[in-house]
Amino acid sequence: MKKLLKHSLFQTLFNLKGNARGAVFTEALWGIPYNLYAPYVSVYMLALGLHDFQIGILSSVGLAFQVFWALVSGAITDKFGRKRTTYWSDMVAWSLACLIWAVAQDFTYFLVAVIVNSVWRVSHTSWTCILVEDAEPDQLVDIYTWIYIAGLLAAFFAPIAGILINNYSLIPTVRGLYILSFIMMTAKFLVMNAMVTETRRGVIRMEESRSQSLWALMGEYRGVLRQILSTPATLYTIGIMLVMAIFNSVNSSFWAVLVTRKLLIPEQHLAIFPVARSIVMLLFFFFVTPFVREMNFRNPMLVGLGGFILSQLILVTAPPQSYALLVVSAVIEACAAAAVNVQLDRLFVINVDEAERARIISITLVIVVLFTTPFGAIAGKLSEINRVLPFIMNIGFFVIGMALVWLASRHASRVKAAAL
Repeated sequence: MKKLLKHSLFQTLFNLKGNARGAVFTEALWGIPYNLYAPYVSVYMLALGLHDFQIGILSSVGLAFQVFWALVSGAITDKFGRKRTTYWSDMVAWSLACLIWAVAQDFTYFLVAVIVNSVWRVSHTSWTCILVEDAEPDQLVDIYTWIYIAGLLAAFFAPIAGILINNYSLIPTVRGLYILSFIMMTAKFLVMNAMVTETRRGVIRMEESRSQSLWALMGEYRGVLRQILSTPATLYTIGIMLVMAIFNSVNSSFWAVLVTRKLLIPEQHLAIFPVARSIVMLLFFFFVTPFVREMNFRNPMLVGLGGFILSQLILVTAPPQSYALLVVSAVIEACAAAAVNVQLDRLFVINVDEAERARIISITLVIVVLFTTPFGAIAGKLSEINRVLPFIMNIGFFVIGMALVWLASRHASRVKAAAL
């Protein structure tokens, strides 16, 4: 135990201070309930009478509203402060949305909920600023690792959801999970708000924007957009983020549909696979991440994206009720996600101008969400034709992602050589 506590990740956790401490220490209160209900969202919709194309439409509508909130999130964050913005937008996006999902009856309820939930794009911008602005740069990889670990703690609770579904059926159980999510997430927002303070950069931006309206602040986006478009490193990073966003959108909406409807896995057994993913990712973070944290981003990300391709190939070729192959796919996907996500988060933070962090994050989110939006409906239509097609599409995007990582690495090498 003493040796484990000396692990670099635990040393970082024990030494966290200020806002990073408040954000990391409370994250499990959001991550656990979210990861408990997430595997069942699509099958919950199907059980309430929705069909594949409607699920895809909901995904696209949600992304469309996220474009708006992502667009204004930087201005809101600068105008009202990181702390206040995070608290109120989280309460709307998650606490209120969970209550709507808990009582949902048909497509209309889910449509309202997905619109309300789209406000999370505002808190994502402000929360990211809280997390990183006053943190030590050399702690960023470990900080983001602990954020992912907080969500992975749901692995130890996920089997409970499967047992409840087996005993009480799908719909009542998922409704209960949404009520639990409302309680735990609301507690997280209250506790975190009490633990954090406005960041140093946030105080400066609030003072600078005091006499400006939101629309005036948004009018300044043109200059920030030009800054982004003239920075190749940021553009490559945005491209990789887009690939991952499309994958996450397709996977969250249609993985459970494929597994239950085509591969004939009972709904109560879905919890097996998030457990496998979570345990493997935890092991990866503790035993692999410390060795790659200082590596150039290229090799970990290329290996990770290759792992995603392999996991998708196994998924689309698996015969019905092939639990072993699905677990293998989940394990490979978990290693790939652990390798790619932390590196991508660090890459984005490094390539963002600190003085314009909120607005650059805002515009980046707009670009990513805008280009991701059509793929919910596209994946829905593909799924109605053949439920493996959305995952074939994922493979194509991962190939594009590998090309972007290679180009980003070449650009970074040229910049480094020019600086010598």
